[in-house]
Amino acid sequence: MVQAYQRMKMDDKYYLKIGRAADLKDRKERVMYRFFEMVVPLFSISILLLAVVFSFKLPFVVAVLIIAYDLMWLFRTVYFYFFLRSGYARMKKNEKEDWIKRLDELGTPKNGLIVKNWRKDIYHLLILPTYKEPIELVDQTFKLLSEVDYPKDKMIVVLACEESDKEHATEVSKIIGDKYGKQFFKFLVTWHPKGIPGEVPGHGANDAWASKEVKKQVIDPLNIPYENIIVSSFDIDACVYPKYFSCLTYIYLTVDRPCRASYQPIPLYLNNVWHCPVISRVFSFSATFWHTMNQEQPEKLITFSSHSMSFKALSDVGFKQVNVVSDDSRIFWQCFFEYDGDYRVEPMFYPISMDANCGQGTIVTLKNIYKQQKRWAYGVGEVPYYIFAAIKNKKISFKKKVLMGWDLVEGHVSWAVSSILIFALGWLPIFVGGAEFSKQLISYNLPKATSTILTINMLGLIGSIYLSMMILPKRPKEVGILKYVVMVLEWALIPFVTIFLSSLPALHAQLHWLTGKYMGFWVTPKVRKK
Repeated sequence: MVQAYQRMKMDDKYYLKIGRAADLKDRKERVMYRFFEMVVPLFSISILLLAVVFSFKLPFVVAVLIIAYDLMWLFRTVYFYFFLRSGYARMKKNEKEDWIKRLDELGTPKNGLIVKNWRKDIYHLLILPTYKEPIELVDQTFKLLSEVDYPKDKMIVVLACEESDKEHATEVSKIIGDKYGKQFFKFLVTWHPKGIPGEVPGHGANDAWASKEVKKQVIDPLNIPYENIIVSSFDIDACVYPKYFSCLTYIYLTVDRPCRASYQPIPLYLNNVWHCPVISRVFSFSATFWHTMNQEQPEKLITFSSHSMSFKALSDVGFKQVNVVSDDSRIFWQCFFEYDGDYRVEPMFYPISMDANCGQGTIVTLKNIYKQQKRWAYGVGEVPYYIFAAIKNKKISFKKKVLMGWDLVEGHVSWAVSSILIFALGWLPIFVGGAEFSKQLISYNLPKATSTILTINMLGLIGSIYLSMMILPKRPKEVGILKYVVMVLEWALIPFVTIFLSSLPALHAQLHWLTGKYMGFWVTPKVRKK
């Protein structure tokens, strides 16, 4: 009866596993979904084209709108900065907290979990997909895992390998298993087969395979309650701080409805930051600050990159989708619609350190950053998924659908157009507005107003520079002290970074959805100085 009910439930929510329009069997639904795939790209391109056309035809209107848009971003920058400072302060506080002591003092959880003793009842499952990463990188990840303060006899660690990387991964998994395997309750090596029909080879497909294998080999045979397992899906370069799992456990045992939430740490791209090219550092700090700031807006949080969740929730949705590129954000939306809107992301205000995008030389690094940004921005594919699922799911309130949908659409449109409008097209009416416009007072005030607003915005970088110095890891001996000066001056590259390494790759990713030329998963090369 239970299995029959679950099958009926999954059939009713068939839309949870859609990767693209072609996955739908019904022609009308296919056409509808295909249109939704084009919505954000059409918005973004239309905004930019209209800004150019109206700069010729209606320069006064464009000038007013540009000033208003600049002012909006000025106000956003101000409150973003306060969110950033608050998020940073809470992160530093949580790093100093004795979470093991707080867990021991907690007693029986009052949130419905059946846990008598956290040391005996709560397990951590860690899934680490890997593909051609060097042994030095994987070894550092496991070294830091072996040093966490959480009882390692309650940790199940899975090194999820790809069959297409058999020779290299076999060597790496043997070295890691021999060196660290016995330190954990269970250490597994899984092999994701290549060429499975319907899959997009990449992180999500590998993660899903590993999750099913550990369920079959360990969790079900030992009858471990799914509610008592916290699963963390990490990139292989993710270096955990010592108290990550104890902090996560405390949050899990104290929040309401812990199985209806994902848990998001703050990604700090600092592992190799001292040896990265200038552009890579600016981009990495910008990404770090963005995610720190977002922790202060939990109602807008969506899972990103390395994150944690209940194994029960992961199992309820049938594990991660294998036919998408952006599996990290998709798993949130899967759970959101599976539980009829009763799902959220809990900010952890605790860091996890990852690699900055660093290639062999500046040119390669620029190409890699562009490709990585395009892959991240390809998450605009969540928009058609969201709209289609929101239409199909009648149990979520209309207000909630609209608010979350607006945040999703506005975020991707702004990603693609805001930097171009502010730094490039904002000056266009002055040059193409014609003689009549040049006589108007606003043509004189536009560059002054825009430059003043941008100057104030750039002054806000002082706070960012200060925080970037505060979160830097200890300077290696081989790096000179003058590097600090370079790290301050490099923030002047922000306009270049935001246009060419943020907006343009975002537009490029949207064009893939507009034209139906779908992307595959691009693995970011990991380079560290030995």
